[in-house]
Amino acid sequence: MEILQNLLLFFGQTLIVILAIIAILAAVGILIAKAKDQKSFKIELLHETLNDHVEILSHVLKGKTELKAEKKKKKAEEKEKAKAIEEGTYYKSRIFVLDFLKGDIKASATEHLREEISTVLGVATPNDEVVVRIESPGGLVNSYGLAAAQLLRIRSAGIPLTICVDQVAASGGYLMACTANKIIAAPFALIGSIGVVAQVPNFNRLLKKHDVDYKEYTAGDYKRTVSLFGEITEKGEAKFKEQLELTHDMFKTFVGKYRTQLDLSKVATGEFWYGEKALSLGLVDEIRTSDDYIFSRPKDQQIIRISYENKPSFSDKLSDAFAKILSHALNKLLVRNNSIENV
Repeated sequence: MEILQNLLLFFGQTLIVILAIIAILAAVGILIAKAKDQKSFKIELLHETLNDHVEILSHVLKGKTELKAEKKKKKAEEKEKAKAIEEGTYYKSRIFVLDFLKGDIKASATEHLREEISTVLGVATPNDEVVVRIESPGGLVNSYGLAAAQLLRIRSAGIPLTICVDQVAASGGYLMACTANKIIAAPFALIGSIGVVAQVPNFNRLLKKHDVDYKEYTAGDYKRTVSLFGEITEKGEAKFKEQLELTHDMFKTFVGKYRTQLDLSKVATGEFWYGEKALSLGLVDEIRTSDDYIFSRPKDQQIIRISYENKPSFSDKLSDAFAKILSHALNKLLVRNNSIENV
């Protein structure tokens, strides 16, 4: 009986919370209607961040006398640097770093990549360089085709494009990577998989076994070559395979256009290779981690990371807060009931 009373009390409290939130939403309804996901534009000066970290560690490790002499020397260098920066003569070139590190099947990160590239193209010159760090096992052909086309905008503008792969650039990931003037890969990065795959489960025999009729109506001989529930015919299956081969040919043509040194008969088999072997096959140009490549630069080069991130809308924040309140209240009730039952 006491447990039932506790449950009724909990639901009563929950109802009050819900009504209060509804009242708040009604009061700020106009704001919520206008609140959409906003993109946060972020610029990081990676060379300055690295220098700050090195300086902190240096202070910990060095003695007072050494630090004093170093501080005096650095003060003079900073004065000269500030003057050169003001005159526009210090930084000889810039490296713009972009990340495509969550390469899901739909290449969802393309949305941000296109905006980052548009921003960079507004300021970059042929004296600069764009470095894109890619991590992706591939996915949908059209999605990764669009991502690769975005990268080609950099190359078409005459700005050197370098792709760095620390873990994997396979299939659609390599479709993106091959657009670069130079591909850098870590020793054990997975590279390649220049092939096409399609998997279609078919439940037609299962439906027949249970006397379930399935009708599919199309206009056009090849509108639906294979399907989940319809019977797969020899004609339909042959056409489907033909379409796969056509897609593979397009993939090979695209790669061959930008990696002319490749022997496509050897590398366009759908296989992947680790970095060292990929280098010997011509799939990449250098074995190196992205960190080593980016940060082993002269002091007169700026390293600038640019990124766009989605900021949660006002309504999303309210939803999250509401969910936390409910979760907290439910947990308190469960703990209380358990303590009562254990007495």
